[in-house]
Amino acid sequence: MNRRAALRNMALIMGGAIILPSCLHDDKGKAVVKLNNLTVDAEQEKIVNSLTETILPKTDTPGAAELGINLFVFKMIDDCAGKEQQADFITGLNKFADAAKQKMGKPFVDSTDKERAAFVSSVEKLGKDKNYKDDSKLMAFYQMVKGQTVFGYTTSKYFMTKQVVYELVPGRYNAMFPASKATV
Repeated sequence: MNRRAALRNMALIMGGAIILPSCLHDDKGKAVVKLNNLTVDAEQEKIVNSLTETILPKTDTPGAAELGINLFVFKMIDDCAGKEQQADFITGLNKFADAAKQKMGKPFVDSTDKERAAFVSSVEKLGKDKNYKDDSKLMAFYQMVKGQTVFGYTTSKYFMTKQVVYELVPGRYNAMFPASKATV
């Protein structure tokens, strides 16, 4: 064997030895989103992803998951909310998960789209009830996610280019527009 082939093979073996541990690393339980202030695990991330998709499902227009609204929600809460709001978000997220499991008998993520929509609708009704003050953290979480989902959608590239027709100057100049005789 010549020396060049031996060096090339050694380089491949060393490169493989360096890369192999990263391929075998198990990221179960770790969130995909990198956040600075919030600590969210993979299960909590799935709940928020499912909730944003329930609020803004895919129809003839893209849904929240397709537009990446779920990542937008996490980033906005992480960057723009205060420490107290972030704590309320995490507490409300846990209460939301517990309430969903209690009401539906299974986790929010594992339920069908109709079951999710019914549960979110019941949470929405509780939020409109003035006498209901039992789960203020749950309602704060839901309102934050819903508000950021709508905001993320209405400021997304898809919405701003495909849904809203942007015109630099509203109306066009039409020199051939028929005018009636001016009355003096």
